[in-house]
Amino acid sequence: MSYVEEFLTAEEEGEIVNAILEAEKNTSGEIRVHIEATTKIDHFSRAQQVFHFLKMDNTKDENGVLLYVAVEDKKFVIYGDSGIDRAVPRGFWDGTKDVISSHFKQGKFKQGIVEGVLMAGKELQAHFPWDQTDTNELSDAISKG
Repeated sequence: MSYVEEFLTAEEEGEIVNAILEAEKNTSGEIRVHIEATTKIDHFSRAQQVFHFLKMDNTKDENGVLLYVAVEDKKFVIYGDSGIDRAVPRGFWDGTKDVISSHFKQGKFKQGIVEGVLMAGKELQAHFPWDQTDTNELSDAISKG
């Protein structure tokens, strides 16, 4: 089995998808999680590539958020679209990064992702609240590379 397949169990992946669904209930923001083994380029640039590949830059309000994880590299990136960057203060993701990092350091990968996703949803709610015309523009499934 590869590092990606061993990283999370099917049950843990289901818990993450449920966290995404929960996080998106109160925001028009779109949250995705992408997991891959490693990358040959810097992790921020790779997160940008994945963001584009997953068509996350095509949301109506430019408010997609990607949590990118490179398992073997032991790195993660939270990447938000330009609509988020325009609406939020500098350092907006710092608290979320700290929570994820704390769990990852303890080997609690699923818990780190779940709490990071829920925090992202809560933080997005203030700037991109859900309304009755909101539709789920992106898949909630975990993508893997």
